Amino acid sequence: MFQNIIEIIILSAIQGVSEFLPISSSAHLILVSSLYEFKSSSLLIDISLHLGSLMAIIYFFKDEIFDIKNNKKLLSLIVLGSIPLIIVGYILYSTGLIYNLRNIKVIAWTTLIFSIVLFISDRSRFDKKISTNLNFQSILFIGFFQILSLIPGVSRAGITITAARILKFNRVDSSKISFLLSIPALAGASVLSLKDILNQTIDINYLALCAIISSFIFSFFTVKFFLIYINKFSMNIFVIYRIMIALILFSLIY
Repeated sequence: MFQNIIEIIILSAIQGVSEFLPISSSAHLILVSSLYEFKSSSLLIDISLHLGSLMAIIYFFKDEIFDIKNNKKLLSLIVLGSIPLIIVGYILYSTGLIYNLRNIKVIAWTTLIFSIVLFISDRSRFDKKISTNLNFQSILFIGFFQILSLIPGVSRAGITITAARILKFNRVDSSKISFLLSIPALAGASVLSLKDILNQTIDINYLALCAIISSFIFSFFTVKFFLIYINKFSMNIFVIYRIMIALILFSLIY
């Protein structure tokens, strides 16, 4: 029992931290799972982890989300920007093509390549803001970039922040756009996973509840402190981290 809880906490930390930082949650979950076979890992736990992150981001941005009267345009743009990912993600998932991308060689190359792209996009000082500059064209641009996050190692947070920085949004607002776009993405991932367990008999147990709660905690504080950090510093620390991970993977592969 104690070992199961420890495993859930580790998985929650990986999900909660890497989901919202530009380092790829899917890559980290795949890598850790390949190095260590978690006995507690299951489809129900995966859904619980995503649900915890989803609840955390909704709670963090509750003022923006539930103030529909004043934020109707923003919410409409977030929904619009999520459509490309949802459509392509569903096609790849339903055809099984998504599983062909999940290997360490792909992760190594995407981790390296998109760390460089992130670095280049983050070099200049930009000052566009969500309130005045986020429009139909810009959200679709970011939304189409987000499709690349279906490839493990790219990082959904990383590629959406990169796209927003290319469009000259400041770091904080680029991150906020990324976080808001994570809501439909996490919801969509949860719905697709739920389809696989509809015909299964699954009991909601203490491990699932533990996964939801711990994922919520890790996700909430990751978002909170990342926005504080990015207000003062660049993305360089994440670029360096990704390059180090890529070099380690290359040493293992080649």
